[in-house]
Amino acid sequence: MLFGGRMDSDAQVIQDWLTEHKITEVECTVPDITGNARGKFIPASQYLSQGDPRLPESILIQSVTGEYSDEHWDFVEPTDSDMILKPDITTMRLVPWAREPTAQIIHDCYHMTEGTPHPLSSRNVLRRILDLYAADGLRPVVAPEMEFYLVMRNIDPDLVLEPPVGRSGRSETSRLSYSMDAVAEFEDFVEDMYDYAEAQNLSVDTLIHENGAAQMEINFLHGDALSLADQVFVFKRTVRETAHKHNIYATFMARPMQKEPGSAMHIHQSIVRADTGENIFADENGEHTPQFMSYIAGLQKYTPELISLYAPNVNSYRRLAPDISAPINLNWGYDNRTTAFRVPNSNKAGTRVENRFPGADVNPYLAFAATLASGYLGMKKELEPSKPHEGTANENDVEVARTLEEGLRHLQDTPELVEMFGSLFLRAYSAVKLDEFEEFNRVISSWEREHLLLQV
Repeated sequence: MLFGGRMDSDAQVIQDWLTEHKITEVECTVPDITGNARGKFIPASQYLSQGDPRLPESILIQSVTGEYSDEHWDFVEPTDSDMILKPDITTMRLVPWAREPTAQIIHDCYHMTEGTPHPLSSRNVLRRILDLYAADGLRPVVAPEMEFYLVMRNIDPDLVLEPPVGRSGRSETSRLSYSMDAVAEFEDFVEDMYDYAEAQNLSVDTLIHENGAAQMEINFLHGDALSLADQVFVFKRTVRETAHKHNIYATFMARPMQKEPGSAMHIHQSIVRADTGENIFADENGEHTPQFMSYIAGLQKYTPELISLYAPNVNSYRRLAPDISAPINLNWGYDNRTTAFRVPNSNKAGTRVENRFPGADVNPYLAFAATLASGYLGMKKELEPSKPHEGTANENDVEVARTLEEGLRHLQDTPELVEMFGSLFLRAYSAVKLDEFEEFNRVISSWEREHLLLQV
């Protein structure tokens, strides 16, 4: 960032911002393959003067447990080389929960020698997909809906999770979907969460109480896909930090409790012309275009192959089960929340499709990349969707994987998708997630001890 003793333009912008906010420390963050924040803390006085930060490239492909795949050295240099981090100035934010004035900046990852974008960076993967749209003069517009649970503090992983006590002194025990009073039970948490979000310029919109006990949903305003992925990445940290402040936990597990529904990250998406902002999913009369139909067809065709990007953890598949308000097949429909792909009632500019597969536990960069890549190929191949589904889609057969291992089997079946995501990335992703599955599969559950111990 320093050239001949002088700062480049981005560095000057950063320096001015750090000075304006009297920042003493900078969090250099990078989303890893699971969507968690990796990085380092650097004193603000040294952040620009010491050159581009560096991190080992191996951190990008750690499992959710922090372990490494047996194939790890097939994907990174055996010397465990560093990669270069370059700040994205559009992601500069304050850290509102920090004791001292602290900044957080998301960094892009580059090869140390070639200087090219690192293929194992999930942020770079999403950029690859967005570049394909840009080459066609198009720009995706997305709006994620994030669900999460508030739960009592739980330091014993063998104990089941329970809803926290609200201001009434009681825990929720019944379905309170859209209840205003149920949200008010956690008013202090909600107010602090919104204050933190505002301090970080997160485009959060409405909040509702979802169907589960102490389950909330936050809707984001629609916008640029990379920016919204960054915001979801930051938002998850924000919600967890807010919960800690109130001596409770917030969890984005896809299915944290046996008797409660799962948590999703539904993605509303449309495609506009980059120069005019015109929505290509509707014509001048507001009728759905062939491109819109092909986009939906792409979601139908490629979701089985990419399901592990929507359901990336062993727990994810507990959500994708019949009769618990999550999609189990590839149907689409008009304003039908039982289908996987829902077309809401809207005007011409707002014409969009909602992908209801992704869980709240996704890496947002990869979930956005998967849904946009599917729609892109659908349009390019001029695919045709099935007829819109009428009635309850959950009464139809299950058409998607029910375990992480099954979900990974076909991840590299389509050459076009492999090229779009990068072969190295998909192989590394499969290796990491298969290791997680095998580690989980070695755990003997209480159900097995209860029903099989003396009866088989």
